[in-house]
Amino acid sequence: MELEVRHLRAICTIAETGSLTRAAAALQQTQPGLSAQLRRIESMLGGQLFERRKHGVVLTSFGELIVSRAQAVLPTVDELMNTLALRPNGLAHRLRIGAVSGPLLAGLVTAIRRHYPEADLTTRGHAASEPLIDDIAAGRLEAALVGENPGYQLSRPAGVLLRTIVDEPVFALLPATHPLAVKDEVTLAELVEEDWATPSPQDRTPEYWMRVLLDTGRLPRVRYEAEGRMLAELVRHGHAISLCQATFVETPGLAVRAIAGDPLWFRHMLAWHQDGPLAAHGETLAQDLAKFYIDAFVPNDAYRRWRARRNQG
Repeated sequence: MELEVRHLRAICTIAETGSLTRAAAALQQTQPGLSAQLRRIESMLGGQLFERRKHGVVLTSFGELIVSRAQAVLPTVDELMNTLALRPNGLAHRLRIGAVSGPLLAGLVTAIRRHYPEADLTTRGHAASEPLIDDIAAGRLEAALVGENPGYQLSRPAGVLLRTIVDEPVFALLPATHPLAVKDEVTLAELVEEDWATPSPQDRTPEYWMRVLLDTGRLPRVRYEAEGRMLAELVRHGHAISLCQATFVETPGLAVRAIAGDPLWFRHMLAWHQDGPLAAHGETLAQDLAKFYIDAFVPNDAYRRWRARRNQG
């Protein structure tokens, strides 16, 4: 048995997650299979990499040495694979796209398919933008849909280009039965009186929300921390309120309402690497997404009304 790149990825993932079970899930393997693979790797390297403990695993001193070297090697391997994806013999480009939650991923896939109809295209989501930016800088992604809030600008690593697609207001997400749901716009002062659900602080979005809400003179009661559908269900069943993107589509039990004065904003952005395979079409893709966005808010009555009041079509 010879040491392979997949072995390095496996031990780095175990080190990052601190658990064979979580690492197996991340690597799309079974936990027994990963455990057996780890034993083979340790036997091949001649030493124990991890100490098994009740609540997970921790690196041994030998493991720290090996993992530190592996973490130095893997970005170079990824960059090499990214370069090989530019196949001059006419075979498919390998294009890996990341995205935070939003309405634009389908539009980006459509636009890329138009320029690269034979591309080997894959996508993956993430709760925060910064890790996606890091992945582009390291050659692990070719492009990503990311977002930032005023005063919380994303990092701009060397070589990574970012273009704004659109700035949109942040809206309130309410139970459909909430007394405030009968209004077309709500105020921060009204919202701050409620129990709240917020995303986990994987990025600084909840911090941004709290900073703006503090302008009311008090902070809301954050009772729940949840993501995606879990957060929406907490709101739907009347346990809390929250905030959402203006393009969030109302479903039964939920109400999306504008906030008076537009105190909170979110910026949708496209990021790519200046030397990556999408560099020749990056600006065009950003323009395509700006056009696609206009269709994205059509199902949302609250956003249509907001734009009509501000003569934005």
